Amino acid sequence: MRQTHNPQLKFGETTISEINIDITTRDDIPPLLLGLQYIYSNTKIREQVFSVLEETISPDKSHDNGRPGMNLWKILVLGVLRLNLNWDYDRLQEMANNHKTIRQMLGHGFIDNDYTYKLQTLKDNVCLLTPETLNKINEIVVKAGHKLVKKKDDEVLDGKCDSFVVETNVHYPTDINLLYDAIRKVVTLIAAICVMLNFSDWRQSKHNLKTIKRLFRKAQQLKRSTSKNPEKMELRKIQIIKAHQEYIDKAQEFLSKARTVIDKIDLNSLPFNINPLQISLKIMEIQGYMQHAERQIYQISRRVIEGEKIPHAEKVFSVFQEHTEWISKGKAGVPVELGLKVCVLEDQYGFILQHKVMQKQTDDQVAIPMVEQTLEIFPELNSCSFDKGFHSPANQQKLRSILNTVVLPKKGRLSKADKEREYSEDFINKRHQHSAIESAINALEVHGLDMCPDHGIDGFECYVSMAVLARNIQQLGVKLRQIEIKKLRKKKFQRAA
Repeated sequence: MRQTHNPQLKFGETTISEINIDITTRDDIPPLLLGLQYIYSNTKIREQVFSVLEETISPDKSHDNGRPGMNLWKILVLGVLRLNLNWDYDRLQEMANNHKTIRQMLGHGFIDNDYTYKLQTLKDNVCLLTPETLNKINEIVVKAGHKLVKKKDDEVLDGKCDSFVVETNVHYPTDINLLYDAIRKVVTLIAAICVMLNFSDWRQSKHNLKTIKRLFRKAQQLKRSTSKNPEKMELRKIQIIKAHQEYIDKAQEFLSKARTVIDKIDLNSLPFNINPLQISLKIMEIQGYMQHAERQIYQISRRVIEGEKIPHAEKVFSVFQEHTEWISKGKAGVPVELGLKVCVLEDQYGFILQHKVMQKQTDDQVAIPMVEQTLEIFPELNSCSFDKGFHSPANQQKLRSILNTVVLPKKGRLSKADKEREYSEDFINKRHQHSAIESAINALEVHGLDMCPDHGIDGFECYVSMAVLARNIQQLGVKLRQIEIKKLRKKKFQRAA
């Protein structure tokens, strides 16, 4: 049983539309709560948001029967707070349990003030929000924001599009430390299975981990020599090859031993208290890490022993976050970033209309899809500005056919027609305004989108979608606060007069 919200107020509970939010403070929480309060207080917007949540979160569950789960409004509020304020789940738990205004926004009064949220409850519920759900809600929020700030209903939108890197939570990758990661997981997981099945094969798993780590450290430290003496360099090269060979030999030994254990597990004759599905899933996980280990052993052999250079396309940069890419955008002081590029399209009011997680894609490959997808939702998009990275002859032609104004600087030497276009007053003005997208990107990074702590590509996409939604709700709150501050100043002026 999961409800969108409980319409029946309890004794001592304040309705969300009447919560008193301090608009004078410059903290990040009040604008976010103002945006959430506006969504809830506007009946039409609230019904649209709740309809989306009901369609995507447990749509087949009864609203009247069964154990009550966290209502959908609370899930949305907690998810938005976590992302926009860049909190981990521990901070979210603390604030949800002890911050007065946040608890009121979650629907708690002074009667049920003893109710507390458990850490695992928060993790299990916030992750129910999917990218598709969040994108639909984001569309509703942006359209509500436009109605609030637009002077005319038919006012056009001017977009700005750019990309940036959202890092994944991984360490700097080398082939030998990726092999260690894979072997460590194989040994740890196979030892756990042996304990469950009462096998004696991996009794010394901790000692085995220390052994492989010692060999890993030896191979790692030998590479740090800076000697220029030819004899010492040749001797060091021999030592490096020997250390790496010992390391991969021991890794292969552990992999062979793990295969032996897996082969003798009979899922049909397990003890009655052990779930065969659980064992099967663990075996699949182990085999996945074994594949990672075998690939790294092969690449280490090619690079160190055979002296071959490994092509970039064959490399993997994390055994845990396999979607991680090695991105070098040429920024000063930032030689490389580990993560995925995200493209965003912002309008002149500061709302993010569209975003896209770019897997193995360049800027010029996403320019047209970004604009086309935005036009499907916001047909009033009139113009869009880009930087040179989005340029291609095909993009120039296609974008001009679907937008009234395209500000896309051309790479290389300009023809006479290109000069006339790029030196025009309208082009130059919109080109100068394009830098405002950097402010939006910086705001996203400050409010949670600098690094994604969630696992897997699904978790990454959900994290990005939630960050965009949270940013738009905050922008909605900022507009509302500006309106309220103007009203207060007007009243103050009238009293003074």
